[in-house]
Amino acid sequence: MRMMAKFLPLLLLWPLVSAGAATSNHEVSPADLVPSQTHRQAAVIITKVIERHHVRKVPLDDKLSKEIFKQYLEALDPNRSFFTQEDVRSFSAYETRMDDVLNTAELEPPFEIFLTYRKRAEAQVKLALRLLDQKQDFTVNEDYRFDRTKAPWAADGKELDDIWRKRVKNDILSLRMMGKKEDELIKTLRKRYESTLAQVKQFNADDVFQTFANAYTMSLEPHTSYMSPQLSENFDISMRLSLEGIGAVLRSRNEYTEIMKTVPGGPADLSGQVHNGDRIIGVGQGNNGEIENVLGWRLQDVVDKIRGPKGSVVRLEVLPKGAAAGGSAKTIPLIRNEIKLEDQAAKKSIIQGMAEMKGRKIGVIEIPAFYRDFQGQSSGDKNFRSTTRDVRKLLKDLTEEKVDGVVIDLRQNGGGSLTEATELTGLFIDKGPVVQVLDSGGKLEVERDKDPEIVYQGPLAVLVDGESASASEIFAGAIQDYGRGIIIGEPTFGKGTVQTLIDLDRFVRGGDEALGRLRLTMAQFYRVSGSSTQFKGVVPDVLYPNSESDKEHGERSLDNALPWSSIGPVRKVTEIQRDKVQLIAERHRSRINEDPGFRFLNEGYRIAKEVRDRHSMSLQESKRREDWRNTELARRASENRFRGSVGLKPLPESIDFEADEDDEEGTKAISKIQLNEAARLLADFINLGQTSPVSSAPRAAMIDF
Repeated sequence: MRMMAKFLPLLLLWPLVSAGAATSNHEVSPADLVPSQTHRQAAVIITKVIERHHVRKVPLDDKLSKEIFKQYLEALDPNRSFFTQEDVRSFSAYETRMDDVLNTAELEPPFEIFLTYRKRAEAQVKLALRLLDQKQDFTVNEDYRFDRTKAPWAADGKELDDIWRKRVKNDILSLRMMGKKEDELIKTLRKRYESTLAQVKQFNADDVFQTFANAYTMSLEPHTSYMSPQLSENFDISMRLSLEGIGAVLRSRNEYTEIMKTVPGGPADLSGQVHNGDRIIGVGQGNNGEIENVLGWRLQDVVDKIRGPKGSVVRLEVLPKGAAAGGSAKTIPLIRNEIKLEDQAAKKSIIQGMAEMKGRKIGVIEIPAFYRDFQGQSSGDKNFRSTTRDVRKLLKDLTEEKVDGVVIDLRQNGGGSLTEATELTGLFIDKGPVVQVLDSGGKLEVERDKDPEIVYQGPLAVLVDGESASASEIFAGAIQDYGRGIIIGEPTFGKGTVQTLIDLDRFVRGGDEALGRLRLTMAQFYRVSGSSTQFKGVVPDVLYPNSESDKEHGERSLDNALPWSSIGPVRKVTEIQRDKVQLIAERHRSRINEDPGFRFLNEGYRIAKEVRDRHSMSLQESKRREDWRNTELARRASENRFRGSVGLKPLPESIDFEADEDDEEGTKAISKIQLNEAARLLADFINLGQTSPVSSAPRAAMIDF
């Protein structure tokens, strides 16, 4: 793409480690927390670049100023645990001045707000340390609201102190429920609070400016962000070392470090024990090193603890996704290692023998990522690896094995190379357009498959879920628009934007100080039909019961996400045979009502939602333990019903996460629930008399016009 030559497009979900500030390792005096000339210069450049090149044209006025103000307060105090209502009222004078702050580069207001934040944070953490010396009564019937993101700000200092009293009491109770002894848990919490206090004091002027700049970018949409010079350097290091870590994308969520995504082929993924949504609460070095509690840590500091030399051991203490607050954690040892291309490579398998398939043999190709060995290609290696090359071979192998149809499994595939998404589509269609890219200046380019060869013309299905993003959505959308296959599963992530990484130093001649980088959303993807993949994602022809509601997952859950939009089509859309799709969808709905696997998944979704919807928990130990036990018993009973249905022995009634770690058979059976149903659906389609999911439109309809 010519428009992409100017910048490096980032099609993978951004490693959210970049959201954490790059704090210094020494205490910073409040007197040094003032904007520098470099910050003022960067503010002017960021503002101008965004105004001219960002896809969302929003005037920098009082309306946007209010959103910037809101985002800045949320960035500093997301759980409303430091500021009081009086603080927020005193800040309100700046609510409609943030646009002026950026336009004039007079950055004093956000720095003044930060100084209040630091003062409040120091006071409350020091209070927490003092409270550790007091004896707690866990027989009192009172609740702690742990999720205060939507709660009112504390009315005054007295209410704030009570919030922190309950917070410390909750921290102690949580560790008690994990089996920690009294002296050990007090030592752990003291170390945690002292570390938090040190981090607050280490926050420097660059960090303050970065936080404010990102309040501006987040007010526009969630994928544009600013990196300070130090964070830019850390990012470069992480990109070089990311293939020698644990292979996980992390983000901060309230006080937890959450695993947003495991990288296919990485140590976390290959362990089978680390899952999206798990929360890291501790990190230990080596096989025997002390596990350091990281609750409340800044994201970058947690990453620094996890990162290490290739071949070394890091141990993660993890609270599993959906586990009730205060539940049991598990310790997972991982060996830091290089993520090899072959570990991410597409793989094939065959599903057959299920009664509903009536003898049909369905091939499966699992694609964890859209990869391409650019280094091998540039060095002249004629056999360089790529998704398309590997899938081409697998399709030929499956054809020789006489499969009746093929399922392309894109679950958990967060994207990758746009070239691969285009070329992979070309294996299933005649030549033609695959995706449209519209930049912020209105320039439209079309990515096309120019090879008329169709490697596989048989029945096809594409299985997607809420983690299928970017390049995965381009492929699935094209297959749907060409009527080439059935899309099955959950609505996809909904990331339909293109980002570029811009070095701000390029705008200044002879500058002595580095200015940092801007990650800018400068284009959007549109399907062949003209529909965007942004926000809505790709909606399957046959929908599975969704693990997350539309508002709680993917792009739809992010503040200020760009809305769905459309442009003109680039070719005539070929409709799949809708009558047959409706028939198999009806069979699917009837089948999953009785299917033990889907019953288990739905029960799991329900239990997880109940836990997720809780904003508070009891500080009465007996009630807290009873609540946790009831949740885990329900979860265990549900899993044992499923295990019995597939011939596996039940798990022990004892609620012990550690006992489940080596349960490879159970994990494998659960992972196949959705895939087996996709195979049944494609077999249903074939058995209805259709040789290929493409409608009976003339061949000319498959050609670009």
